[in-house]
Amino acid sequence: MESTHLLVFLWRNLKTLAAVGFLAAIAASGVALILDEYYESTVVMFATSQHSIGEQFFEENKKNDLLAYGETEDAERLLQILNSHRIRNRIIEKYDLYTHYDIVPNEPGAKAAMGLTYNSNVSANLTRFGSIQVRVLDTDPELARDMANDMAFLVDSVANKMRNDRAKEAYDLARSTLSNTSKQIAEAEDSLATLHALGIYDFEAQVEGLTAQYGMALASGNPRAAATIKQDLEQLGALANGYNNLSAYLEAAYEQQALLKKRLELMRVDAETQLSSSFIVDYASAADKKAKPVRWLIVVMTSVVAVAAAFLAMLAWDTLQRAQNAA
Repeated sequence: MESTHLLVFLWRNLKTLAAVGFLAAIAASGVALILDEYYESTVVMFATSQHSIGEQFFEENKKNDLLAYGETEDAERLLQILNSHRIRNRIIEKYDLYTHYDIVPNEPGAKAAMGLTYNSNVSANLTRFGSIQVRVLDTDPELARDMANDMAFLVDSVANKMRNDRAKEAYDLARSTLSNTSKQIAEAEDSLATLHALGIYDFEAQVEGLTAQYGMALASGNPRAAATIKQDLEQLGALANGYNNLSAYLEAAYEQQALLKKRLELMRVDAETQLSSSFIVDYASAADKKAKPVRWLIVVMTSVVAVAAAFLAMLAWDTLQRAQNAA
């Protein structure tokens, strides 16, 4: 019964609904015609593995491959840089987007307006294939292309600067540590040279030789020679602790110094080398066809919504009238 009533109601008001749809289509067409046309340019890239560059040159066992594609974490880190204020501010400044978007910089809320406009026209997102897609919409297809490509170039610049700054801090610390270690080694070598001047060159060999000579002097009945040798042994014994400590320290210090020199060179490479943080699959090109607005879709959707709204309003009014008449 209700369905029959709806069909009858629809048939009775079909001309009115058609007129509403027609008028809505005309209005939507007028609005669609004055909308700006936007062109889309995209860059597709894969993140690279972010590992130490120096490690690839100085480590015998290489755990990572600089030519390998990055993991999800690498892509997410690169995406954070692409969406950062560093990239956004450089793009806004280079292309004078305040003027391009007709936003007055000194007006209250100008930064918020710029943020909304920029975010609606520029985006960077992960795709289901693990790549990153940079998408730029603009009324100027060449500007959209240049902005998209510049974002791909700038992300390398920013990523390298962040990596180099961090590596430079480690390099400065390693250089300071190496300098202190070398200074301590020089002081220990000076102390050891003093012991050498006193006649101590190889403590164990000298003690072994003097002990043998002391025994021979006693066996041959030469107490004077034995006393002299004993005196030499006592002098060696007095300096033995210092000599042994210096020798043990220098042995470990030389190994540490060699390791620090290797690490210092590794960190220097990381601090000075610029390496791409992404593999570019597709660079952006100037579009020859607009991406939006899709005018026919605007007209169709507006007409459908207008007809549906009119139908519901008329049906509600008819139901209300029937209720009042029944009362």
